Amino acid sequence: MRSIPHTESFPAHTPAASQVFTTVLSHGPLTRLEVARRAGLSAAAVTKAVRPLIEAGYLTEGADEDAPPALGRPANLVRVDGGRALFIGVKVTGDEIIGVLTDLCCRIRVARHVPLSDRDPREVLASISDLAQELRTEADELGIQVVGLGLAVSGDVDRGEGVVRYSPFLEWRDVPLAELAAMTTGLPVTVDNDVRALTVAEQWFGAGAGLTDFAVVTVGAGIGCGLVVHGRVVAGAHGVAGEIGHVVVDPAGPRCHCGNRGCVESIAGDAAIVARVREVTGVQVADTSEAVALAHRGDAGAREVYARAGEAIGRGIATVANLLGPERVIISGEGLAAYDLFAEQIRDSFAEAAFGSAARCDVRTRPLPFDEWARGAAATAIQSFIRAAD
Repeated sequence: MRSIPHTESFPAHTPAASQVFTTVLSHGPLTRLEVARRAGLSAAAVTKAVRPLIEAGYLTEGADEDAPPALGRPANLVRVDGGRALFIGVKVTGDEIIGVLTDLCCRIRVARHVPLSDRDPREVLASISDLAQELRTEADELGIQVVGLGLAVSGDVDRGEGVVRYSPFLEWRDVPLAELAAMTTGLPVTVDNDVRALTVAEQWFGAGAGLTDFAVVTVGAGIGCGLVVHGRVVAGAHGVAGEIGHVVVDPAGPRCHCGNRGCVESIAGDAAIVARVREVTGVQVADTSEAVALAHRGDAGAREVYARAGEAIGRGIATVANLLGPERVIISGEGLAAYDLFAEQIRDSFAEAAFGSAARCDVRTRPLPFDEWARGAAATAIQSFIRAAD
């Protein structure tokens, strides 16, 4: 086991300083006046926050070299020095571990994929530790310190406690993953639900940047939803906010693994689609790729299964829009490989079930590979690092 190194703390000693840094991270480079406007702070407060961050090398300030020639001196821009620190993000699936090494701006420097043959927490932890060590070696060659590790796992995850309460795809219950990973890697560890981690990355660096209210809906093995309300990712009192997969859209529908009937996931999750395609068509498709191929070949039964899945997803998204009124819903996940088979049904059922102005919500797709989910885990580590002093 690697000994625990001395890791520096982020020099933001107030919530305002963290807010200033996050603003520049998500929207920069910016002038100090623009930082003040976006962060809702006074110019004096911005100057007070920026000074120690520049002295510590996390922010830099200089003229905008890309600005067109103009009279007078060009405005100085504040920007994040992405190479000041590195972070590791790890996404654990049912059969693979994906790890990335990112800079402070969450740009992926290195990506690694490791097959997962045993889902026992001890074996998974050993694989995570080995992968983290490999990525730290890459960081050593760059001469930059790794200051945080983010882990993303599906299911009910208590980020505050660092515990995986229940992950159905890994068959885990009450695994203190943050504590165990910190012991084996020697790094500060953040553990979060994988969809919420992806949502953090979209909020700071992706299609949600600049929005105060939006949602990320993921389709695939499960149906997940990350929520941003008034600028903050919502976990809820018990860490399970956004469980769109277990919104009941058909009380007479198939039994879900949660015990209810007609949940979105029981109709539109990968396993549900494969099972239903077998039942309807009599073709023993092995997995979703074969089910998608069958539908693409024009099999009416398979196409009807995907149409029904689209209707369920659309109604689930409408529920989110009706309850929270997000400006945008971003649909992602490995299930987008079949998007052409149910896109129309998602749009139609959303429009039918959305109430009033909720139907104005911008629903868009954003295909993201699993490297991006690991990047989301790194984003949570960056977030924890920045906010540690709040």
